[in-house]
Formats: sequence, C-alpha cells, structure tokens
Amino acid sequence: MTETRLRSYTHLAGYLFASLFIASLAAQNLRYGFYELFFLATGMALLTVAGAGYTFICRRHQLTAPGHLIILTALNSGLVAAMAALDPPGISHWVMPLVILNLLILPLRQGLILSLLLLTALSLYLVLAHTVTHAVTISSGVFALIAVAALYIWHYDHMAQSAENLAITDPVTGAHNARFLDETLQKEISRSIEMSHSLSVISLAIDYADEAEDLHGKAGMQRLLRDLTQHLFGVIRAGDTLYTLEDGEFFLILPFTPEEGVRVIAERIRRTIAEQTWPPAGKVTVSLGCTTRASSDSRPADLRKRVRQALEEAKKRGADSVWYSQGDVRQP
Repeated sequence: MTETRLRSYTHLAGYLFASLFIASLAAQNLRYGFYELFFLATGMALLTVAGAGYTFICRRHQLTAPGHLIILTALNSGLVAAMAALDPPGISHWVMPLVILNLLILPLRQGLILSLLLLTALSLYLVLAHTVTHAVTISSGVFALIAVAALYIWHYDHMAQSAENLAITDPVTGAHNARFLDETLQKEISRSIEMSHSLSVISLAIDYADEAEDLHGKAGMQRLLRDLTQHLFGVIRAGDTLYTLEDGEFFLILPFTPEEGVRVIAERIRRTIAEQTWPPAGKVTVSLGCTTRASSDSRPADLRKRVRQALEEAKKRGADSVWYSQGDVRQP
C-alpha cells in the first residue's frame, strides 16, 4: 500500500469517526434542550463530513492537499467561539476528539500548533468559568493526550522516512540506488526542457572490478565502494546526485552542466581517484563515459543508452580513460 493511499484511508476514517462522535453530541444536546449546542455540533459534524468528502476527492494527492488545514481551522475556531459565547458544559468532551483529529490529519507541526492553540483557549475558559484546580486537571489531561498523540505521529513519520530512505539508498555506500535513478533522471529531463538549461550525466566504472573483488574479497570491495562514494560526494556540487549501480559502477546526474562542464568534472574525478591510494586495493583507476542532454532526449533511456555507449568506448581505450559522447545539438 502506498503512503498516499494509507493517508487517504486514515484521514477518511478519522473524519468519519469524528462525525459519528460529534453527531452523538448533537443528539444528546437536542435531547436535553440545549439547542444552541445542538446547532454547533451539527455544524461541526457537517464540516467533518465535508472533510471526508474532500479526502475522497483529493485521494490521489493526499500528501499535498491544502484543504485539510482550512477545514480543521474552521472546526477549532467554531469551538473556541462556542467557549466564549455559549458556555458549553463538558467542553473537554468536545476538545479531546478534535485535538486527535488535528494531529491525525495535518502535518505534525501544523497539528501541534492548532492543538496547542485550542488547549490555550480551553485553559483560559476553564480558569474564568471554573476553579483553577478544575482548569489544571482538565488542561493537564488534554495536554497529556496531545503529547502522546504527537509522539506517536512523530514515531510513525520517522519510521516512514526511514523506510523510504532504505528503499532508495544503497546500504553499502549510502548513495542512491538504481531504483531511484530513472525517477530522478526523468524529473531532471523535464526540468531541463521546461527551463532550457543544460543537463549532463556521467557513468563511472571501476577498472578491473571483478579482479579486485577476487583479490581482496567482498569486504574489501565494499570498503573500496564506500570510500569512492565519499570521495565522489566531495567532488560533486550541491544539486548533483550520485547513484550506486551493480558491478562497481556509479552514475551521476549533473543539472545546469553543459558539455565543457561535464568534461572538466569527469577529468577531475578520473585524476583525483588515480592519484590516491585506496586501502586495501592500493592504486585504483576508473573509466568514465559522459554526455549532455540533446534536444531529442526526452526519456531517461535516451541519456542512459548514450552514456553507456560512452563508457564502453572509454573502456576500449584502456583503463583510466574518459570519453564524451556527443548527441544532437540541443536547442534552447
């Protein structure tokens, strides 16, 4: 199940359960003749039903839907207004499900701010309408509820982010993996087309990688890959991205980089790697193929095929080589 679908189901369930709870409050107030509170609860229930409808409509882009903040701000504002005008009994029964809904639906920071503002309003109301002891008791309970719910939401967000990082990150080197490459490359190609800026890529392979692994073992090869990755992170610029592929190969995406720039970067990478000593392998060289997006390149496969051909040409010319493959001239 995708994160967007899970969020949609969670938001829908939250709104519907809140609607049922508030509807029960409305029925109870109608039964005892509190008509103003009945109308308040009815309005809040309609807002939560509207939130459920909005969740269904925006189910394909739930993570960025802005309407939830508007709906929940209206719900919280209505309850604060009721405290000031209606003096509702058992107000904590109204506040507690609403703070849970704030934290469940909204991003953590927004949900916390809205819930703490509602708690502040509740505390002021209780101090003015009841005793300080009663205010402290109720406010402390609501604060504890907010803290526990916020801690749970933070833990879930942290676990979700960790799972996403594991899905797109190579566990050995810490660079992005091949699964994330085509997605990012397509985004950069689209941005290059829209903004008319240069986009270059580099494919890099360790020379004699199989022989190095046979000689130094898997652990030695993993150390070499980690060290090379850290070196490459130090060479590339902010905005460039690095990917670890199979068989000792790397891939670099270099936005805003024309032909002259990628030639310079590729040569710098080749030279700095050849000049260093890499335990336990000692001296290591790499072959690099590079190319720049042309006007006809609109898919990741276009660039990947040409840069692969450039890498193969570099390998044919011997270890420690760089080869640039020229595509069609890119039109601005």
